[in-house]
Amino acid sequence: MTTRRAAPIWTTGATRFAGMPRTHARIGLALLLIFLAACLSAVTSPGPRPSGASGSVTAPAASDPPPPGQTDLLLYQTVVAGIRGGSPYYAVVAGIRGGSPYYAVVAETHRMGHYPLKPFFTVRLPTLAVVEAALPPMVLNLLLLLLCVGTILAWVARVRPEMTGLVPLAVAGLLVLAGLYVNLDPGFVVFHEIWAGPLIALSLAVRRPGRWLPAVAFGLSAMLIRETALLYVAIMAVFAWLDGERRETFGWLGAIAIFAVVLAAHAHAVSLVSGPLDRVSQGWSGLEGFGFYVRLATISSGLDILPQWLASLVLGMALFGWLAWRDAVATRALVVFAAYAALISLFARSDNFYWALMTTPVLLVGLVFAVDGLRDMIAAARDTRRITVTRVIR
Repeated sequence: MTTRRAAPIWTTGATRFAGMPRTHARIGLALLLIFLAACLSAVTSPGPRPSGASGSVTAPAASDPPPPGQTDLLLYQTVVAGIRGGSPYYAVVAGIRGGSPYYAVVAETHRMGHYPLKPFFTVRLPTLAVVEAALPPMVLNLLLLLLCVGTILAWVARVRPEMTGLVPLAVAGLLVLAGLYVNLDPGFVVFHEIWAGPLIALSLAVRRPGRWLPAVAFGLSAMLIRETALLYVAIMAVFAWLDGERRETFGWLGAIAIFAVVLAAHAHAVSLVSGPLDRVSQGWSGLEGFGFYVRLATISSGLDILPQWLASLVLGMALFGWLAWRDAVATRALVVFAAYAALISLFARSDNFYWALMTTPVLLVGLVFAVDGLRDMIAAARDTRRITVTRVIR
C-alpha cells in the first residue's frame, strides 16, 4: 500500500519518497539518522593541517626542514610570478634541461620549497599557471567572478522548472553562492580546484539529453586545469553509455583521449627537468575517513560560519536532498559527490584540504529538495490508513 503525496512546499515534482510504502519510509528514516550520525563524525575528525611543504612532499629529515611559511598557495603564486617575470635564470635552466620556461620554473620552485617532482603528477599541468602569468591580476579576478556568476545563473535556470515560486528559487541561488564562498576569494585564484570545481558544476548544469557538447567542453577544461576532474568526466561517460546516448558517450571518451595525450606530454616534460636526486612523493593514503570529507566540504563553503556539528548536519541534509530530487541530473550529481567523497576519505591527507573544492560549488543546492523529500518520507512513515474488508452475506 502506498501513501498519497501531500501538496508541494518548494518543489513542483514528486520526490523519490512520495507515496512510498510505510515500512520502506521508516527504514529510510532510520538510514537517514545513521547517515547524519556519520556526518557528525566530522566533529572529531582531524582538521586540515597546512604543513610546511603541504600537498605532496616526502617528510624531510630534521636537518633538512622546509622553508618557513612554505605552503601550496605560496608555491603556486611563486610559479606564476616566475613565469610572468621571465627571469633569465629560469630561461638558462630551461635551455640546459631542454624544457619549457613553465617546467623550468616549476622544477626549481618545487626544489626550493622541498616539494617532490616524482611521480610526474606531483607537478600541476601548466594550463592555469601559463594563463594566469599572461593576464593582469584584475582581468584574472574578473574571469573567476564571471565563472562563478555563470555557475549560479546556470543552476538557477536548471532548477527553475522544479520550484514552486520565487522564494525557493532565490534560496537555490543563494545556496550556490554559499557553495562558491571560497571560490570568490581573490586570494585563492592560483588554486586549481578554485577553477575546476565551478567548471564541473557548470558542466552538470548545462548537460541535457541530446545537448551535451557544452558539458563535455566544460568537463575537458576542468581536466586540463586539475587532473582529478577526470573522475567526473569518467562518471558522465558511464551514465551516457547506460542511457544509450552513444554520441554523447563518444564525446566524453574523446575528451578523456585529449586529456590522456596532454597528460603524456606533461609527463615527458616533467621528466626533462627532474633528476635522480629530486624528491619522491610520500603517496596518497590518508585513510582519514568520511568525517574528514564532511569537514573539508563544510570549511570549503559558506557552512564554515556555522559550528561544525551544525554544518555537518546541514551538509548531510543537502546530500539527502539530492537523493530526493527525482531527476537525471540529481542522480549524476549524487554519484559524483559520492565518488569524490570516497576519493578524499581514502586517499587525501590532512594537508590536501582543497580537494573538497571540486564538489562544493553546487553541493548545497540539495537543501531545497530536502524540504519536500523529508516531509514526504515522514508522511509515509506516519501513515496509519488501513484497508477494511467487509464481507456481505446475502
